[in-house]
Amino acid sequence: MEIRPQEGKQADFLSTNADIAIYGGAAGGGKTFGLLLECLRHIDNGGFGAVIFRRDSKQIKNEGSLLDSSNEIYPLVGGVCTGYPMPTWTFKSGAKISFSHLQLEKDKYSWQGAQVCLIAFDELTHFTASQFWYMLSRNRSTCGIRPYVRATCNPDADSWVRSLIDWWIDKDGYAIPERSGVLRYFFRDAGNIIWGSSKEELQQKYNADVAEIKSLTFISSNVYDNKILMEKDPSYIANLKALTLVDRQRLLGGNWNIKPQAGTIFRRSQVNVIQQLPHDIKRWCRAWDLGATEVSSDNPSPDATAGVLIGITKGGRYIVADVIRVCEVAANVRKIIKNTCASDEAKYKRVYTRLPQDPGQAGKAQAADFVKFLAGYKIKIQTVSGDKVTRSEPFAAQWQGGNVDVLAADWNEAYFNELEQFPDGSHDDMVDASSDAFITLAKDYTEPKEMFTNYSI
Repeated sequence: MEIRPQEGKQADFLSTNADIAIYGGAAGGGKTFGLLLECLRHIDNGGFGAVIFRRDSKQIKNEGSLLDSSNEIYPLVGGVCTGYPMPTWTFKSGAKISFSHLQLEKDKYSWQGAQVCLIAFDELTHFTASQFWYMLSRNRSTCGIRPYVRATCNPDADSWVRSLIDWWIDKDGYAIPERSGVLRYFFRDAGNIIWGSSKEELQQKYNADVAEIKSLTFISSNVYDNKILMEKDPSYIANLKALTLVDRQRLLGGNWNIKPQAGTIFRRSQVNVIQQLPHDIKRWCRAWDLGATEVSSDNPSPDATAGVLIGITKGGRYIVADVIRVCEVAANVRKIIKNTCASDEAKYKRVYTRLPQDPGQAGKAQAADFVKFLAGYKIKIQTVSGDKVTRSEPFAAQWQGGNVDVLAADWNEAYFNELEQFPDGSHDDMVDASSDAFITLAKDYTEPKEMFTNYSI
């Protein structure tokens, strides 16, 4: 049986002779399969070993990820997988391919003394620069194959990878087609990268030690290069087009410069301001982002407590119907939330209240106290996780797609101003509350009672 890469960018990735090759720059280009195929190149050499890293161990075993993908091809060439302490494929010759993670910065030191012929990073932008350069020192072998590194990535304007591949990217953030796959050479001096177009140039200009010079290339790809995916799942492009502006430019367009900033996530022109609520709203959620500080001369603009009420219609539209934002001490915040629960229940009937739970025991204690205080109301306590921009993305996708209406009211201007300034603005409490209310409503439950139960610690 012959296993081969797709013609085009994937084949270019597997044919480069660079010491370090980085492949990708957009979603859907067949990046993970490219790494898995590269690892098969030397499985007839009993001394060969390869490791593919993901930042988080869960990313190795998630549905459709690294392990699932390897199960589609490695058994075809005699690979046998064992799962402890990390998934490792062993082949008839004795060659091994392992999957591992570097979740914590210190995890790199567990590889001290290791010799790995092929080191691969799936989603290189998820790793720190120090993890990458440290693991490069483990890239050595006595099996007769020159040690080398392969990596995949999606664009991330804030990642150290962006500066590493700068020569291959134009001023607007897109890959330069004619430079894709071209080799550049470098050596590191006191942590600084010195580039040249050849080893000879670096030797002549900087008297560089030839043993310290590495070649590197970047091979750009996107979903349109993956013909197999396009045939099997043509709707994948529609999924990418449904992303927020920033993620769409990154993952579909391959833009390395774009990043969340004021005006790129929420704009008031993307929603409809309505004068009255529709009659087909099937359920409501008001989510709270908690603050407990009064305005003072020392702190004239503290973080506020915000409560955002969002409803979902039978047709799947989202309605932002009410926003409360106050700067009060904790005792007053509790009273405001309880009073709002009562008024929401009287006015809108099927309203569920979501409150955040901070990590740790103190967060659990606060949650338990709120549950007792709000006895009789439909309450959901949810642990806060993830950065604020990531948490906002599901709501932002609907906002940008024109699937959100906002009820005309006196709070509109302050609400729009904060959302349009996110994430660069000084406050984001109304954004956080909106994101939490939306994600709660968006969960696909057949009956509202399945979504919220009486909460207990």
